[in-house]
Parts: sequence; C-alpha cells; structure tokens
Amino acid sequence: MNDLRFRSATEADSVALVRLRDEAARWMLRRGVTGQWQPGELDEDHFRRVMARGEVWLAQAGERIAGAWELWWEDEAAWGPQPPVAGYVHRLMVDREVAAPGTGRLLLSAAERRVAAAGRTCVRLDCVAGNAQLNAYYQQAGYRVVGHKEGKPQPSGASKSFTLLEKRLRTHSSSDGA
Repeated sequence: MNDLRFRSATEADSVALVRLRDEAARWMLRRGVTGQWQPGELDEDHFRRVMARGEVWLAQAGERIAGAWELWWEDEAAWGPQPPVAGYVHRLMVDREVAAPGTGRLLLSAAERRVAAAGRTCVRLDCVAGNAQLNAYYQQAGYRVVGHKEGKPQPSGASKSFTLLEKRLRTHSSSDGA
C-alpha cells in the first residue's frame, strides 16, 4: 500500500517543502478548515531555520515526496520550559496526489520512532483548538489532551489557541513488559 522511504530534508528540499505546505493549506481551505494554515505563510527560510535547530523529515514514494514533518527538540512557545523528555512534531503534511490513504499515520509513527531513538519518552504536538477533526485524528492515533495554550504566536503574526497533545512512547525495559 505505502512503499515509503524516510530521509532527512536538506536545504535543496526547501522549495518542495513550501509547495507541500501550501498545497496542504489549500486542501484544508477547500474543506472549510479556515483556522489552521494559510498558503504563503511559510517560506524556504522557515524550513532552513528548522533544519538548523531541529529536524525536517521527508517521506518519499518512488522519486516523489509523499509527505513531511518537522521534529523539534523543544517548544517553549507552546509548552514552556520542559525537561528534555519529548520530541515535538510540527507541520505533519501529506501530498494527497502522491500519498495513499493512511500515509499521515505512517509519518506520525516514523516521527515517534525517531523520538524514541533519541532516547525521549514522549511525543508532543499542538493543534489549533478549533480544528475538531484534526484534534480527533491525533486522539485516535493515541495522543491525549494534556492542556491548552492560549495566544500562541504564529508565523503570520496572528496568535491562536491550541490544544496540547502528548503520547507516551513504550520503553523496552523489562519492568514494563514490552
């Protein structure tokens, strides 16, 4: 169904990442989701900055990019100062022309594996509070609501309210039976 290869994005992928993000924003707008992303909000410099302080991952189906996500190692804007126990997933996006159904979950699972490989015990993300469908999507993927963040600044300059979600990762110690 999904023959995906995952790789770290490079600066050369920045144009493709902007295109993917803008198309995901247009897809949401066509479905009436207006409070999430807007086309043109992020540029190539955004993705370069994330690559400099975190990670950007691509999923490829053949030679085409099927999806991507950002992985941050801290997110004080949403979560405040935290001990280094989590990875923070941002901008999970799929190319609906390339990706098979279920690709978003595969990307999320790959992000969770990367966080676990880094020795962190949970994955955190935030979702616009008013996007009930996306909040439900993450909860169905095993994330639980752990709080809310009012007035988080956005790339466009406007502030939005977010639901904070977290998923504990299974450890492979003998004490938990995994």
